[in-house]
Amino acid sequence: MDEERIIDPDTTVCSVVVPLYNEEEVIGETYKRLTAVMEGENIPYEIVMVNDGSRDATEELARAICAADKRVKLINFSRNFGHQTAITAGMDAAGGQCVVVIDADLQDPPEVIPEMLEKWRSGIDVVYGKRISREGETFFKKFTAKMFYRTLNKMTDVDIPVDTGDFRLIDRKVKDALLQVREHNRYVRGIVSWLGFKTAPVEFERQKRFAGTTKYPLKKMLKLAKDALLSFSFKPLKLATGTGIFLVCASIIYLIVALILGICGVLGTVGLMFVVLAVALLFQGITLITIGIQNEYMARMYDEARARPLYLIRDRVNFSD
Repeated sequence: MDEERIIDPDTTVCSVVVPLYNEEEVIGETYKRLTAVMEGENIPYEIVMVNDGSRDATEELARAICAADKRVKLINFSRNFGHQTAITAGMDAAGGQCVVVIDADLQDPPEVIPEMLEKWRSGIDVVYGKRISREGETFFKKFTAKMFYRTLNKMTDVDIPVDTGDFRLIDRKVKDALLQVREHNRYVRGIVSWLGFKTAPVEFERQKRFAGTTKYPLKKMLKLAKDALLSFSFKPLKLATGTGIFLVCASIIYLIVALILGICGVLGTVGLMFVVLAVALLFQGITLITIGIQNEYMARMYDEARARPLYLIRDRVNFSD
């Protein structure tokens, strides 16, 4: 049985972190709906917006919101550092007893937050949004997302909930633990699962994007998938080695059969040379793939060894320090 959480009403109870990248078409509606939801909870709250190097009018609109509402804070990056890093920066700055992460596109509805807060008050440390449907998305994206989450779970030792995104609520102790993990190629939802705190889902129907275009095209989705896989699994290395051993054995058998057929006159000289060339190319391909996988891991080691900061802040708005 979960113990009821003790909440201090004299401090900020909930921080809502909203990463922004070229969201001029939605930022006003996002602020309106978030404010309506949080005011309905009748608790001290703050909204921490993180401008991840937007090139449109997002920053100007965010500054206007901050000027009108001091509960809204703004962090401006010096350049684009990426969605997962923007989430991390928002958590770094969040002062609430719990933190909600939500994207600005309103596909994850803010109206789910009260249910998350209710589970958090009951003692749950991590409340994640679980999508039971995905409106406005193509069959290709739904299918690839489904396959990715299930493949990732099979290839890692960390139980990462399927059909989830970064929309979640975490307790302050989870946030503090998460911020000790400063790796650069971040997969935040995977790190939260790796921490191992008490979790519970809140199911919801994912809605169509309110306006604008997705900030996760195929190229960024593939990078996120690669970061997730390489951050939580060494199986690609083992798979490359296993594949290499299997193909070496298969190629030796194939060469022996080809030589026998050549000696028996079934294969001519040209045919035998073609078989040998094909096997050589196969070996070369497997070698390059294996080296490529090793290089991906080595590049991440080099990235961490440089110890560069995760992000750089140009300025902050409505922060007291």
